[in-house]
Amino acid sequence: MGEFWPVSDVLAYLSGSWRVRRTVRDLATGDEGDFSGTTVFSTLPEGGLLHAELGTFTWQGVPRPAERTLRFLPGGTPGTADVRFGDGRPFHDLDLTSGHHVADHPCSADLYRGEFTVLDADHWRTVWRVGGPAKDLVLRTEYVRGG
Repeated sequence: MGEFWPVSDVLAYLSGSWRVRRTVRDLATGDEGDFSGTTVFSTLPEGGLLHAELGTFTWQGVPRPAERTLRFLPGGTPGTADVRFGDGRPFHDLDLTSGHHVADHPCSADLYRGEFTVLDADHWRTVWRVGGPAKDLVLRTEYVRGG
């Protein structure tokens, strides 16, 4: 088995419930936090998947409820996705046909660069590096199938 696990259809692969663990590191201050919870990818009536994440984010020892919603819509080529924020604004593209993908998202003067890696049928991860005048962060998220 290679380092990456190719996925022919990203929407079919992601569909369902995933346990999530995310670490957040502020490279400027050294502060660290973590998120644990679940992400459910459910079918949207117009096609694609609704990504609903729910859990607890702990920052500087203080736990808080956290949630976010994204939309994973069919991409421009078969098996890919067009990822959008909950309000419909573009976020990034996603092509896991090789099992690995890098996407950029400019946000004001900062740049978010996401690396997506599929490890096998039940495990994938993202690593977002956020750099710019406002932020200097690394967010690493591990997904395990099943909720």
